[in-house]
Formats: sequence, C-alpha cells, structure tokens
Amino acid sequence: MRMQQSATDAEGQRRRGAATARIWLRPMTYPLGVSMATLAVVYLLDLARHENAGLPLWEVFTRMSPGDAEHIMGGIGEVIAAILGIVITVASIIVQLAANRYTPRITEMFFRDRTNMLVMGFFVVSAVFSLWINFSIRVVEDGSTQRAFVPYYGVLVTMGLLTVSLLMMAPYFGYVFDFVEPDNVVGRIKRSGVEQALRPAGGESDDAVDERRVTALSSLEQLADVALNAIDQKDKGIASKTVDSLSELVVAYLPHKGTLDPRWFQIRDRLAKDTDFVSMNAEALGKLSTTRTWLEYKALRQFLMVYREALTAMPDLITRIAIDTRYIGQTAIAAGDRAAVAVVVKFFNTYMRRALNAKDIAAAYNNLNQYRYLAEELLRAGWGEQVLDIARYFKYYAQTAHAMGLAFLTETVAFDLCVLNERAYDVHAPARDELLRIFLEVDKEAELDHQEPSLRGVRKAQVKLATYYLQRGEEALARKIYRDMRDERPDRLRSIRAELLAVTSNEFWEINDRGAVFEYIEPERRQLIHRFFEWFPATTMREPIREEHTQE
Repeated sequence: MRMQQSATDAEGQRRRGAATARIWLRPMTYPLGVSMATLAVVYLLDLARHENAGLPLWEVFTRMSPGDAEHIMGGIGEVIAAILGIVITVASIIVQLAANRYTPRITEMFFRDRTNMLVMGFFVVSAVFSLWINFSIRVVEDGSTQRAFVPYYGVLVTMGLLTVSLLMMAPYFGYVFDFVEPDNVVGRIKRSGVEQALRPAGGESDDAVDERRVTALSSLEQLADVALNAIDQKDKGIASKTVDSLSELVVAYLPHKGTLDPRWFQIRDRLAKDTDFVSMNAEALGKLSTTRTWLEYKALRQFLMVYREALTAMPDLITRIAIDTRYIGQTAIAAGDRAAVAVVVKFFNTYMRRALNAKDIAAAYNNLNQYRYLAEELLRAGWGEQVLDIARYFKYYAQTAHAMGLAFLTETVAFDLCVLNERAYDVHAPARDELLRIFLEVDKEAELDHQEPSLRGVRKAQVKLATYYLQRGEEALARKIYRDMRDERPDRLRSIRAELLAVTSNEFWEINDRGAVFEYIEPERRQLIHRFFEWFPATTMREPIREEHTQE
C-alpha cells in the first residue's frame, strides 16, 4: 500500500510539474527571451552612435536625475495599477461565469488556491512598492544648495516588477481558464473530499473532526451539483466525469476506514443537520453510525439524485451510475466491508424501483447487468448469503415486471439468474441449490395473454441452464429443471425448443451494452437441448398432425 501511495504521489508531482511548465514557464520564458534579445540589439545600435559613445552601458541604468526618476516612476505606477485592475476584473468575470455554470464552490476554491493568492499578492505588492518608491523621490533645497534623493535600486526593482507583471498576465489568464476547466474543478473537489476523509486518527478536537466531516460531505454535494448542472446543459462528458469522481472518492475512502478516528463515523453536530440525515429517525441514524457507512450512504444518495434527473434528461448516464455503484460495491467486497455492500445493494434496488416506476426498460436492463456483475463478485468472494438475497430481489423484480407487462425485463432477470447459477456451480458455492430453487420460482402462470412472452423467456433461460448442467455431467440438477417444467403446455414447450435451436449467432443485430443474445447457446451445448426435451413424453413434443380439408 505504501509503495502504491508513493507511486501515486510521484505521478501527481510529475503532472504538477508538467502543468507548471505548460502554464507558466514556457509562456513567460519565450517572450522574455525575445524581449531581451531585441533590447540588446537596440542598445548596441544606439551605443554605436557617436553622441552615445562616451556613456557606458551600466550608467544608462544607474545614472538618473530626480526628474528622470519621477518621470519613470510616474508611468510605471500607472501601468502596474492598470495591470492589477485588469487581472482582478478578468479573473472575477471568468470565475463568476464558471461558478454560475457548474458550482458556486468554484469561487471559494479560487480564493483559497495558493497560486491565485501568490499571483494576486505579487501584483498588489508591485503596485504598493512602486507607489512608495515614487513617493520617496525628493529634491530638498537647503539655502543655496539642493539635496536630492534618487532611489536608483528602487527604480530598477520597480522596472523588474513591471516586467514580470507584464510577462505574467497571459500565463495567469491561462491558469485561470485552466483552473475553471470542468475536469480540474471536479478533480479539486474530489481531492478535497479524499484529503478530509483519509486523515488518520490523531489528537484532533471534536470541532476539527466535525469540520472535516462537513467538508467531505460538502465535496459530495458539490460533485452532485456539477453533475446536475451538466445534465441540465446536456453536457454528457462533464456529467460522466463527475459521476466517476464521486465513485473514485468513495473507492479511495473504503480501504482506509479502519485507520480513521472513531468520531468520524458518528452522525452528530453539524453532520446530523444535513438534509439527507435530518429527516431520518434516530434508529436509522444510529444504524448508519454503528455500521460506519454514512459517507457511502451520502455518496449513493447523490447518485440517486443524479439518477432521477438522468432518467429523462440523459439516459446514457444511467449506465455510468450503475457501473460506478458496482465499483463501490467491489471495493467494499475487497475491503471485507459487509455493511457497505449492504448499502450498495439497497441502492441498486432503489435504482430498479425508479426504473420500473418510470417503465424505463433500458435503464432497468442496464442496471440489472451491473447488479449481476456485483453478485458474481460476491460469489467469487464466497459471500453466498448476500448472493441469495440479490437473487430473491431479482425474482421480485422479475415478477413485478411481469405484472406490469414488461416482458423483456422478466426475461432479462431470468437470463441473469441463469448466469448466476452457472457461476455458483463454477465456484462450488454452498448456496448453489438454493439459488437454483429461487430461479425456478421466477415464473408463474400468465394472467393475461400479453404476459405470455415473459414466461416463455423464463423457461428459455431455465432450459439454457439445464444444458449447462448436462454439459458438466450434472443430470440430477438438470432433472430438477425438467420436473419444474413437465406440466407446461405442449405447444409452449415445442415453441421454446424450436426458438432456442434457431438462434445460431451470439451477435445481436442492434447496439446494446451486453453485446450478446440471451437465447444463444454454444454449439456443443445446443445439441443437449434435444437430450433435455427427450425426457418429456413423446406425445408432448411431437408436432400435431394438421388435417387438410379438400372441397369435393
């Protein structure tokens, strides 16, 4: 872990160094070099003139009268003040426009950014310094004599400050534009949240811990705000980047929860006043504190908020949210955090409910795909009870979709359960038999004619699983499926067999996220379809003889 962290820090320093060179060094070095080269040529030409031959070069910069100094400093002071005004005006306009478009926190981040403060401070110091140098030029008459004070070095330093100020203007505007770039804003918010969340237990006061929790929570909310604004403006790239950043924040946080101060996990003080927590009863809040999952819950609440907006405004974002939710779940599995996995499962269920309520088949289809991937990861980790819970949820959503007339979703759930059963057999999961039982309970008799296709899809998935068992020599398991299907209507069984045998390509003719055909069975398994249906009575599987009537 330390080596990985060191590599990450080194990569971050490399990127920061490259950004500094790109934004500051090259834009300042090139104009400075051209200016100095031109100045040198011009001075050499002027010094070559006869009337200037007696004046050494160094005296050009150091010998000046009080009048010369006043004339020089008067112009320099005005220029520096003008530069300061231009910089403040342009920067404030850019930042305000970005804050209105993405998130108000940009303004706060801008004024807390060290580079911005250094640049602004440099311009202010230059203006104040030139003001006082100009003020210090004096010619005092003492009787018949005059005494003068000419700040030679002050004038030279002021010239240097003015030169640097002019050279810095263009790079600084480039830095401001880079600062408000959406990807960079999102990255800064994410890093701020990670820094606050991953601080190890130490000698902090309760107020300091509470401040860090509120800052981390604010980072989650600000990322959600950016995503919502991006959805409103139809900016898919920013919305996707922001959703990914929410997930990355939680993924970075989960492995280190054991090192955090126990006070971090308590929902109290300002954290308890958050809008997502203040409406919860004491028992629910206590459970979040006990299971140490308030940050995961808060992050996934932001996902849910974005999910609701994306359902109608940006459907493509639904898949991204489901994928990132799965990443959080996989990280929790790797960390052995069962409570966090339970929160992820609960939000996957909520996504499914939202999709079903909206009758959004595409959203539910893509959610199920990622949900199944999470269940497969749980199987590989040996978390059989959690997989059984997910299988029961799948069965519930399949039957709910069946009742709503969403046949395709019922079929999708059936084939996902088929895959889960195959994976359970591959990893020798103790929950294998119970998983098969749940799968066989998904179908029920159609109440309406238009619901018939959904049950046919379930039976196809069950036949596909039976061929899987037969291929591995598990006839007893395949016969469980047969016994569940033996009372089916003969015409339905015959059509199911025919349709499965007819699918010979796994390439779907339209674009979809899964890129496969549910009913496709590999050639070596397809031959086992005949063997499975041989168990049914011959009269059941024989095509009826159609009588031909002739008119005499």
